[in-house]
Amino acid sequence: MLPPTAPTSPTARALVVLELVQDHPGITAERLASRLEVSDRAIRRYVGILRDAGVPITSERGRYGGYRIGRGHRVPPLMFTTPEALALVMAVLEGNHGAGDADDPVGSALGKIIRVLPEPVADPVTAVRAVSSRSPDRGAVTPSTATTAQLVQSCAAHRRLRLLYRLGRSRDRTMDVDPWAVVVRHAKWYLLCWSHTADARRVLRIDRIGEVEVLAEDFTPPDGLDPVRALEEHLAQGWRHRIEVEVDAPVADVERCLSRSLGRVEPRGDGLSRVVASTEEPVWYAAQLVTSLGALDAPFRVVEPPELRAAVRTLGRRLVDAAGDD
Repeated sequence: MLPPTAPTSPTARALVVLELVQDHPGITAERLASRLEVSDRAIRRYVGILRDAGVPITSERGRYGGYRIGRGHRVPPLMFTTPEALALVMAVLEGNHGAGDADDPVGSALGKIIRVLPEPVADPVTAVRAVSSRSPDRGAVTPSTATTAQLVQSCAAHRRLRLLYRLGRSRDRTMDVDPWAVVVRHAKWYLLCWSHTADARRVLRIDRIGEVEVLAEDFTPPDGLDPVRALEEHLAQGWRHRIEVEVDAPVADVERCLSRSLGRVEPRGDGLSRVVASTEEPVWYAAQLVTSLGALDAPFRVVEPPELRAAVRTLGRRLVDAAGDD
């Protein structure tokens, strides 16, 4: 029996017939008619609609006869809206590190879904997947899929946006931005953009974006933009304590040990390096710095700020104490 809200149009009922035939190969016209509460003649009409649409439904007479889907038939693509498709991809990215890897089973399956999506839906989904860098974070907040979909579509279309951005509980700011890319890092979703309001590059948390208005102006993104690299470099700058650390090792060696989110590595002469960054939490940064550069086995010195020098000194004393009297 069909529910009271069952479809009544011939095309909708034909799709119900297709689902029943897929789930019950060999189902008879009589059983189909009983399930849909229609006549056998109506069932033949619905089967005709499916055949006209290119679905190879075969019918056989006799005791074991009935309707079946012809061999080799592939079901037409599911019809996702952009927010639905993006929500699916976001959920997979949240839960599986292999979702961005085409050689991983999960990534391969996700790629198959994306390939059958209509182009206007597939392009934003592919863009998000391409710049996703995942690592677990229990404090992560998944943003609105509708908002994320609108941002990604505007990135792809190069359309300027007007955003309402929440800076705090009672602090909102309206910003006009050129959206360059949506990037996922450490389970947080960011919009990398150029803010015309601040006349500077900005990285915005998407879960803090409220209203989104698409403006008439177009824009051209920077040539050679690497969204993930740009995001990591931005996250290492702009905080209260400016950091400078000298490392007695080549730039290439330091870059292998130090995450870009911890700072920019630049040469300082004689083949040696300097790390330039900023932080709000010197104690946290000291632990990250010692852990990263400790694997390098090369001397390093904290030039500034004094808060970081004190934090490294305290951490060093704790490490010495932990090693024991010997």
